[in-house]
Amino acid sequence: MAKIAHWIVLSEGWRRWLVAFLAGAAGALALAPVNAVPMMLVPMTVAVWLIDGSARAEGKRLGRIVRWRSSLAAAGIGWWWGFGYFVAGFWWLGAAFLVEPGYVWALPLGVVALPALLAAFPALGFALARTLWSANAGRIIALAAGLGLSEWLRGWVFTGFPWNAYGMSLGGDLTLAQAASGAGLEGLTLIAIAVFAAPATLADPVSGVTRRLAPTALAAFVMLALGGFGLHRLAAGPVGDVAGVHLRLMQPDTPLDENFTYVNKDKILADYLALSTGGSSSDSNGLKDVTHLIWPESPFPFILSREPDALGTIAAALPQGTLLVTGAARMETEPNAGPGHPGRVHYFNAVEVLGADGTILDSYDKVHLVPFGEYLPLDGLLRAIGLKNFVHIPGGFDSGVRRRLLDVPGLPPAAPVICYEAIFSGAVLPEGPSASRAGVILNVTNDGWFGQTSGPYQHFAMARLRAIEEGLPLIRAANTGISAIIDPYGRIRASLPLGARGVLDGALPKRIAPTLFARHWPMIQPLLYTAAVIAALCFALARRA
Repeated sequence: MAKIAHWIVLSEGWRRWLVAFLAGAAGALALAPVNAVPMMLVPMTVAVWLIDGSARAEGKRLGRIVRWRSSLAAAGIGWWWGFGYFVAGFWWLGAAFLVEPGYVWALPLGVVALPALLAAFPALGFALARTLWSANAGRIIALAAGLGLSEWLRGWVFTGFPWNAYGMSLGGDLTLAQAASGAGLEGLTLIAIAVFAAPATLADPVSGVTRRLAPTALAAFVMLALGGFGLHRLAAGPVGDVAGVHLRLMQPDTPLDENFTYVNKDKILADYLALSTGGSSSDSNGLKDVTHLIWPESPFPFILSREPDALGTIAAALPQGTLLVTGAARMETEPNAGPGHPGRVHYFNAVEVLGADGTILDSYDKVHLVPFGEYLPLDGLLRAIGLKNFVHIPGGFDSGVRRRLLDVPGLPPAAPVICYEAIFSGAVLPEGPSASRAGVILNVTNDGWFGQTSGPYQHFAMARLRAIEEGLPLIRAANTGISAIIDPYGRIRASLPLGARGVLDGALPKRIAPTLFARHWPMIQPLLYTAAVIAALCFALARRA
């Protein structure tokens, strides 16, 4: 190991860039669907050695080593490291550009340009870590603080994109993920960076076996502690079910092709109803024991609330006592502002609750929209150069006003989460002291854009982690999969795999007592990062003393 570390520290030029790129790319194997957790050792261990070498590389180029200059060198190599991680983790984004021929030209934007842009965050993380660097094991904490803070920034800058956070290397494993009930995804990220970077110290030129082994032994102990805590928590046994609730999730596996158009609306709706009832589109007997039928995100090529015939068809198929909860585009028109000034039309990506008579009982509008997918940032400028959002809505979707609970008769208060919203830790429930606690997370999504790739598996893993963090059951209806009923510990009660067509029946698990994360998340997050930075500073100052 010492020889490998020495070679990486002394590497220069393209060899150094290639090492960083390949090491970062190896980390994607720790994420879904592979979930090879130990593979995160590669990028984090190599990251330590790359930052160790940044001072030498900068010193050779510029002469006298100045700490801020070595931080710039660390940022440069951190960009290549991050570029490898994001290219390997987000290659599946290319599938979205192949759904329609008109978007093929933009494929490099998703597969190369986005990872290149996101790599700026680990570049910043490496630079911050180098600023806090020390010559001893304390540099492991510096890396956790620097990369951890850059990941936090990635989660909110430009509306945020925390997909494939480093903590998901632990969050994808059910046992290890139980720690998220206390520390959330941010805590898992800090732990993952520190634990998987610790073996880098095995190559340090320190005297004494104990000093050399101590950081790695501590990291091994932390992993054992996480595993022990997870096993203990999962041993709580089966969670009871909410009385009187019989769920049916419909997964139609509808391709997003030229047939998904308004012209075929009747055929599409008839297909959904036939699949849901297990018979014909008007066979309400097939739903006689079902209390809540759940359909995925935006399953219609039309505005459901503006189609009385479609509402009537659905009502005819629903027996008394059965409700439909479905994703649907929703439209609102502002009042006319005067002659020649018609009111603006607003479109929303929504979840709607339909009664057996076809009445819309409640709805929720998606708050956190997908940039470039559901709306265009700098809309006027980007449309002028030929760009447009993926969703065929004039002007794109508008975002909802606020997160709110959905009132679904017969269910506990439901926290609706539409597609992309499921990736944001601590942001799936209404905020504020007066907010009531939800009884279930209701996630509808359409991952059909990403085909049979790793994207839907990663999306599912992040949604499941929200259930563990909040201590709430999760109902997830997806167009192409993965649909599932998940208990508040993240255990999958029942599921339909990616690419399957069918229905999923099951009971609704009860919620458990609020987790530590659910009770104190606004305090936990800043405490974690503050503690990491203070610890790194202490090591750095001790080194200079």
